Amino acid sequence: MLSYRHAYHAGNHADVLKHFVLTECVEYYTRKDKPFVYLDTHAGAGFYSLQGDSAQKTQEYVDGIERLWSADDLPEALQPYVDLVREANRGKNQLKYYPGSPWFAMQGLRRNDKARLYELHSSDYPRLVENFKQDRRVTVENSDGFKGLNAQLPVVQKRAIVLIDPSYEIKADYDVVVKALKEGYKRMPGATFLLWYPVVERGRMNAVEKALKESDIRDVLLAELAVEPDTGARGMTASGMILINPPWTLKTTLQETLPWLAERLSQSDGANYRLEQLVAE
Repeated sequence: MLSYRHAYHAGNHADVLKHFVLTECVEYYTRKDKPFVYLDTHAGAGFYSLQGDSAQKTQEYVDGIERLWSADDLPEALQPYVDLVREANRGKNQLKYYPGSPWFAMQGLRRNDKARLYELHSSDYPRLVENFKQDRRVTVENSDGFKGLNAQLPVVQKRAIVLIDPSYEIKADYDVVVKALKEGYKRMPGATFLLWYPVVERGRMNAVEKALKESDIRDVLLAELAVEPDTGARGMTASGMILINPPWTLKTTLQETLPWLAERLSQSDGANYRLEQLVAE
C-alpha cells in the first residue's frame, strides 16, 4: 500500500497553483448551460485540517496558501480561489482548513453536473466518502483512477474536466500519466485534461514533455511555478500543470498571475515560472 498522505502537504505552493488552475477551468465550463463531468483520479481525503498533526509537522501551508491569505496586493484573478479557501474556513479570519481538489471542483458544479472521485488509500478513502456522502452529484470509488478513467471516457454528457495528480511515489507513474493522457485523449479528444506534476527530478519531466510533444495530442499548455532552483538534493523545488484543451482565457490569466505567484511564494533567489505552449491547437 502506498504511504503518501496529502495531509502533510495540504495548502503548499503546489496546491496553490493546482487549485487556482482547477477553479479557473471549472468556472469556464459553467459558462455554458450544458452539463459536464469532473473526474479526479487521485482524490485524496478531500478536506484537511491545517491544525492537525500531519500539517503541523511540515507546515508547508505557511509558505503556500497562508502567503495569499494575508496578501494585501492579491491579483484580481486569484481572488475567487482565495475566497473559496475563506469559505472552507467558514468565512473566519483564521486559516485552519484547506480543501482538496474535489472540494474546489464541487463548489462550481451545478445541479446537473457530476463528479466521479477515485482514491485507493485505505485511510483517505473513508474520509473522502464521509466528506461527500450528502452530495448526490458525487460518486466515490475505492479503485485505481487510471483504470477508472478508461472506463468512464467518453462521458455521455460530452463535456469533461479530468484531473490527474498522482503522488509520483511510484516512479512508474511518470510513464503511466503519459499513457493515461494519450488513451484519455483518444477516447475523448474534446475533454480538458489537467496533469499535475512535481519537479523533483527534472529529467523525468523532460521525458514526459518529450513524449507528449511526439504524441497525437493537440493544444497542450504547460504552466510551472518554481519556488527555488532545481537541485540534486531531496525535495520538490517546483510544480506544474500540463493542460490539454485549456480554456482559451487561461493562458492570459496565467501570464498575469504567475509572476506575482513566483515572487510571493519564493523560497530563494531562484524562484521563477514558466508558461509555454508545448503543442499548438
